[in-house]
Amino acid sequence: MTMSQGSAQSAYERLITDRQPFLDRARECSRLTIPSLIPPESSNSSTDFTSPYQSFGSRAINNLANKLLVTLFPPNAPFFRLTISDSDLKEIQGTNDPDRGQAEDALASIERTIVSSAESRALRTPLFEALKHLLVGGNGLAYLPKESKSMRFFKLDQFVINRDPMGNVLEILVKESVSPLSLPQEVVALVETQNPEQEESKTTDKNLDLYTHVKWTGSKWESYQEIKAVPFNKKTYPKDKTPWLPIRHNQIDGEAYGRGLVEEHYGDLKSLETLTGAIVQGSHAAAKILFFVKPNGSTQARVVEEAMNGDVVKGDADDVSILQLEKFADFRIAQETATRIEERLAQAFLLHSSVQRQAERVTAEEIRFMAQELEGGLGGTYSLLSQELQLPLVTLLMHDLEVKGKLPKLPKEVIKPTIVTGLEALGRGQDLNRLLSFMKALEPLGPEVIARELNLSDYIDRLGASFNIDTSGLIKSDEQKQQEAEAAQQQQMQATGMDMAGKVAPVVAKEMANQQGR
Repeated sequence: MTMSQGSAQSAYERLITDRQPFLDRARECSRLTIPSLIPPESSNSSTDFTSPYQSFGSRAINNLANKLLVTLFPPNAPFFRLTISDSDLKEIQGTNDPDRGQAEDALASIERTIVSSAESRALRTPLFEALKHLLVGGNGLAYLPKESKSMRFFKLDQFVINRDPMGNVLEILVKESVSPLSLPQEVVALVETQNPEQEESKTTDKNLDLYTHVKWTGSKWESYQEIKAVPFNKKTYPKDKTPWLPIRHNQIDGEAYGRGLVEEHYGDLKSLETLTGAIVQGSHAAAKILFFVKPNGSTQARVVEEAMNGDVVKGDADDVSILQLEKFADFRIAQETATRIEERLAQAFLLHSSVQRQAERVTAEEIRFMAQELEGGLGGTYSLLSQELQLPLVTLLMHDLEVKGKLPKLPKEVIKPTIVTGLEALGRGQDLNRLLSFMKALEPLGPEVIARELNLSDYIDRLGASFNIDTSGLIKSDEQKQQEAEAAQQQQMQATGMDMAGKVAPVVAKEMANQQGR
């Protein structure tokens, strides 16, 4: 199965129909939260977007996207683990009693190298943008080329995708508008040669439509780019090494695109927007002050108009009245309904105010428990992103470092990256809790039993790996401990010899004195 080139534009237009309903919903969800995130069709940099009456949607999206970013990609800490089974470890170390602590320490060092590489590539800015798009539109496309130091992110209106019924990606097409000045000269010359009748292709003032076609052939990925039906820049990638990472917020069977969290709570967000708009407009009308003076009363309208605060004027207070809407009860119902909707949405988007109950004394354990309960609602999001974003990202970073010689080539079948996400499972935090709980359970046995039965050096290695600390040079090696033991033994022998000499010297001196006296 090979890719038919020169048809990227037609393939893109063929798949637009399937994307359109998802894009329409995404734009409507963006209108209620962040209008500029997924703008309407034909929008540009000068488009003046209509701001919603409420800013709750924007605040909720930014808050949850930031929470997801910190949870999925904790700063300077591994968001994954390199694991190896006991059988493979026995085979590598050639013993039936392998040193698990030493292996964990070595794997932790490799993890730190990969994380350092990820931090140096400044991935957080495009990843934060990607997470906002996932929450609002449900879809996004990340591109991490090996030759680039950063990541690109494509919005839903910039790409189309085709998946099989199992959700596996079969085809990705991206459409960009690029300036000829940003293209290699040989590509521009090739396009001009293939399209001699189109004078606009020779100008540098008009942008060109650039299509990128990525397709799974059954054994590898093939890609090429196309401008005006002229293909170029052909590439191939192994199965799990493609730099194109399509991501979704959730997975719907039989659908090529995902759906965002905003769509799941669209009814509440739309109701909140409508109620807030009514309250704002009603408040604006209620804030208008009008004084009415009886036409045949003794009080003159000019006197009321010109009187300063505190002035004494002639008139009858009954002649003057103020316009009132008498809508307090209606406004109160609208406000209470909007408040209840905000509380529901705050829980759905994990805002901190929704976690803490309103009380004078709230314990830290209570807040932690409620936060865990709310985080549990995003378990499906964590699971999908771990397979479609984190794991492919780790694989690409490892492959890039191996090619550059900064990492040893790891056996793929033996050492595998495992993604660990969630509030209480960042990096190696779970292992740390287990180690500490295990040691606490051993305390009733007493220090003598622990010292006799526990391999402390192995325990310290595992503890350092769980804390993500490089213990090389920090923990004494077996050779250092042997040398220190020998040095201590020599010092003890010298001290014993000096002590014996000190005790014998007076006796010898006395004996010698007695002999001289004779």
